[in-house]
Amino acid sequence: MQLPLSEKLRPSTLMDVVGQEQLTCAGSWLHQAMKNQKPRSILLYGPPGCGKTTIARLYARQFQTRKIFLSAVNSGIAEIKKILQEKEQTPLLGLQTILFIDEIHRFNRAQQDLFLPYMEDGSLVLIGATTENPSFALNNALLSRLRVLALKPLDEKSLLQLITRYEEQVSPLNLDQECKNYLAQISFGDGRHLLNLLENIEDLNLQNLDLSTLTSHLQKRSPLYDKNQEGHYDLISALHKSVRASDPDAALYWLARMLGGGEDPLFLTRRLIRMALEDIGLADPEALSLALSAEQAYQRLGSPEGDLALAEITIYLALAPKSNSVYTAFKTVQQLASNTHNAMPKKWSLNAPTQLMKDQGYGKNYQYDHDDPKGCSGQDHFPEGLPRTSIYHPKERGFEREMQKRLLYFDKLRKTTSSEK
Repeated sequence: MQLPLSEKLRPSTLMDVVGQEQLTCAGSWLHQAMKNQKPRSILLYGPPGCGKTTIARLYARQFQTRKIFLSAVNSGIAEIKKILQEKEQTPLLGLQTILFIDEIHRFNRAQQDLFLPYMEDGSLVLIGATTENPSFALNNALLSRLRVLALKPLDEKSLLQLITRYEEQVSPLNLDQECKNYLAQISFGDGRHLLNLLENIEDLNLQNLDLSTLTSHLQKRSPLYDKNQEGHYDLISALHKSVRASDPDAALYWLARMLGGGEDPLFLTRRLIRMALEDIGLADPEALSLALSAEQAYQRLGSPEGDLALAEITIYLALAPKSNSVYTAFKTVQQLASNTHNAMPKKWSLNAPTQLMKDQGYGKNYQYDHDDPKGCSGQDHFPEGLPRTSIYHPKERGFEREMQKRLLYFDKLRKTTSSEK
């Protein structure tokens, strides 16, 4: 059986691992743990093809103890239980077992509890690998017993190092530097994908490969993006914060990334509407109308024509004056309303459709604001026993400057009316 190229070129020492120097350099925590012969449970977290399995194997190999390597893709929880139960009955009782589980996030949170008692008594050292955010993929009890080691996607320099390693250990490539750079670029940080590309080039057996020939024979990898997992939330967060920071270029970049990754454009329109409400508000009242119009435009046109409506509103929102005054005012008043939910309206502000209600004072002394020459009676509409509270504080930006003038005008009217009484 012929070994895959990724196995042939797998590093034999920690220092041979490319692109993860923050974990593999001399003096790193991982290096010291291996040197001191003190195995600890760890979780390797990072995107595909960044070296998680390689580091896990090198780490486990360093210790003189029982080792088991499994993947949650093809190993069920029943198999894990059997291994752990056998461990309790074996003559090796008392000897630590290092158990490596790739794709550990595939076990649900209840199943993850299986490892806890063995980790607690020190008989099990667990090494997990995952592409999913540990905060969401693992339960707190297990996560608290693991040291999380975050790996990065391989940069182009690291990917070019892999190409050099291939040429030194397998076969020279009939590629110029432009072609090599292209291979690194279309791998999107995934070393395993790059090695698969090199295997495909081997199979082509073509002479004098130029960039045009290379691109015609190789399929470009889709960018890493899972619209159902945390990548979806990470990128929308980056888009939202770019709009909030009034950075249209960055906002357009993240919009394009999400659309290119297959994100639902209507999810994006909903989030853009939210940005108009949360981050712009009354500093530019047109922002909400335009965001709603962009959603309607997309629904009518679809992709790709409708994508331009999303780009247009993204630029508009990024360059609009910003204010979260409505957002913060509403959060403040929600808390106030929750704390004073028993406070009743003043009787004069209530309707009195029956004679009994009129006799009880409902509607009595209510001043109809339209009858006042200034259009505002100045009556206090807060509940009985609750002092007036200043909740909405406009910013000195955009249309909220006008809102501030109006707010001061009506506050002054109320104070004047109150003093006259």
